[in-house]
Amino acid sequence: MARMNRRAMVIVAAIIVVVNGFFPAVWILLTSVKTETELMQYPITYLPEAATLANYYQAFTEQPLLRFLANSFVVASLSTILCVVISALAAYALTRLRIPHRNLILSALLAVAMFPLISLMVPLFKLMRELGLLNTYLALILPYAVLSLPVCTLVMASFFQDIPPDLEAAAMIDGCSRVGALFKVVVPLSAPGVFTAAILAFVNAWDEFLLALTMLNRVNMRTLSVGITLYQGEYAFPWPLISAALIVAIVPISVLIAVFQERVVGGLTAGGVKG
Repeated sequence: MARMNRRAMVIVAAIIVVVNGFFPAVWILLTSVKTETELMQYPITYLPEAATLANYYQAFTEQPLLRFLANSFVVASLSTILCVVISALAAYALTRLRIPHRNLILSALLAVAMFPLISLMVPLFKLMRELGLLNTYLALILPYAVLSLPVCTLVMASFFQDIPPDLEAAAMIDGCSRVGALFKVVVPLSAPGVFTAAILAFVNAWDEFLLALTMLNRVNMRTLSVGITLYQGEYAFPWPLISAALIVAIVPISVLIAVFQERVVGGLTAGGVKG
């Protein structure tokens, strides 16, 4: 009986998590194919009476949504590449080199990962202003890469520490440098961890709003998360139009997660066991 009760509780908890995760997305999707009139009518209609794609057409014509998509893709991709490369070097150093106070460094990385972004806004803005990087992609690429470094480094380190050092030694005997052994031997063998770190960094950069709003004020350089806010007026909130733009923003991430789902889940679970 106790086992059945635990199983029932697990099933109920799983249903709550699934509903909580999928219901908002489904509601946004249904809203995106409704008209403004239907959305405001009472009683509420959950399914659209006459679905329309006009909101999607308007989303692309009223604002440069394709430009916002391109900006987000460029910023997220470049910051992810930079973060993964630096994280791989840092994780390798922490797991292979004799660094004093290694556990203290790992604890510091974990503590830094918990810093709220709002506490870093003022120093980051001043730094970018002094470097003359405001209203440039670098104003987002560099902070995004740095902010994802702690988590990505910890994820990769949990995988690198289980790779036998003899494999790298053999590669270096064959003429490979230590860095070459890292990227030709260790990184490929730790592919699930590398993919997990890359996906986490990409999603964080794609979804981020506060830095993108602060560092860039030119419309043609807005990222998607900030560009969507331009659809609202001073006194009006066209929710069907905003919902259509949100669906456009969700689709790339959903496709990315669907394609690399096995690697990401495998990386997270394996990293948890190893850590």
